Amino acid sequence: MSVNLSGYYKLVSQENMDAYLKALGINIALRKIVCLLSPDKEIVQNGDHMTIRTLTTFRNYVMEFRLGAVFREDLGAVDGRTCMTTVNWEGDKLVCVQNGEKANRGWKHWLEGETLHLEMTVEDVICRQVFKKTK
Repeated sequence: MSVNLSGYYKLVSQENMDAYLKALGINIALRKIVCLLSPDKEIVQNGDHMTIRTLTTFRNYVMEFRLGAVFREDLGAVDGRTCMTTVNWEGDKLVCVQNGEKANRGWKHWLEGETLHLEMTVEDVICRQVFKKTK
């Protein structure tokens, strides 16, 4: 591992969120709310243990894990599902694979300078978010 993602980040751009949520089976009313949100992201990295907090005025989501270890992820706050999840480094990208009801589900985080990139996938849909580090 050559990157430390620790920091607090604010959303600066987002693309294809509605299609991503639709692929997850989220109803239109909730999709509209989520697409209006501007989440903050807080990442705490301590060796192979990580905590990623996605913070909004509507709902927060906390993901805590050990790199390389398979764990049961409760995504009830997101889409009501659970997945068997694994997160690992692939080069300078933090890559998450979420095995469950939906195919090709997961995400990738990586840094470019002070900019945090997040690419979320489900089935054949890709959603991208870009965050700026604030502290």
